[in-house]
Amino acid sequence: MKLRCAVLDDYQDVALSAADWSGVLDAVDVVPVHEHIAGEDAVAEAVGDCEIVVIMRERTPFPASLFPRLPRLKLLVTTGMRNASVDLEAAARHGVTVCGTGSGSQSTAELTWALILGLARHVVPESTALRDGGPWQRTIGTDLHGSRLGLLGLGRIGTQVARVGRAFGMEVAAWSENLTAERAAAEGVRAAGSKEELLETSDIVSVHLVLGDRTRGLLGAPELSRMRPTALLVNTSRAAIVDQSALARALRDGWIAGAAADVFEREPLPPGDPFRTLPNLLATPHLGYVTRGNYELFYRDVVEDIRGYLAGDPPRRLTPPEPTG
Repeated sequence: MKLRCAVLDDYQDVALSAADWSGVLDAVDVVPVHEHIAGEDAVAEAVGDCEIVVIMRERTPFPASLFPRLPRLKLLVTTGMRNASVDLEAAARHGVTVCGTGSGSQSTAELTWALILGLARHVVPESTALRDGGPWQRTIGTDLHGSRLGLLGLGRIGTQVARVGRAFGMEVAAWSENLTAERAAAEGVRAAGSKEELLETSDIVSVHLVLGDRTRGLLGAPELSRMRPTALLVNTSRAAIVDQSALARALRDGWIAGAAADVFEREPLPPGDPFRTLPNLLATPHLGYVTRGNYELFYRDVVEDIRGYLAGDPPRRLTPPEPTG
């Protein structure tokens, strides 16, 4: 009898065509799920008969409370090698192997620049007005050349964003708790003396930090109020790094000129959520990693993980961090 495998959140119906699954189909019945399944009860009901579940990034959380409700689950594969929405300790306690996949960072850096340019040149409202017969050319764009780009984080993605900023003729500064002046200088970037300095002196601030205990809520009302009223904020990292209520207030009250967000604390974003209608917010539905190349990499490695599991040697295993102290 074949093992049952659910591929969750296959929104674009590409999971089976993005990779060659033929090597596992003799042993595994693969069932893509194209609509998001919201809520733990619905997830438990939908995949309760599955030995293998594939999840796309953090679209469907697997908290500790879910694993006891899935007694048949033996292999959980997440795209990417890090997924904060999966409780790895609970998975281990319930005998569930968790594997990851490769992931490219270029796509998120590219989307960051799409959002920066869209904000700076008011692309969406101008395009909408043109299509709807509205006013011809109403807004005034923001110059990138000569302005300051402030990066919260100078890792893989932040470094790529910095290089493009420099190509535009921008002055680029960066800050994170562990960033050294030497590391920043190696990328032609100035290391800001503090987070506050970066926020106060930047024309555009872009977030490229990993979500963790130190970065959750890093930008709240006190921090956002330090930004220039003409400044723009871009977040393609994780929503919880920026206090969402404070961000909505900053946009409504004009603390900053505008923001762009590709990430939200609840996804899909519920109907009626204020982030769907704030006029000075450019919002996209978590598109940072959604490119053909990334999907092909994701699902190729998903198949490889399943094949390895069937052979008794799953690759790219994700395990709980070792306790410290």
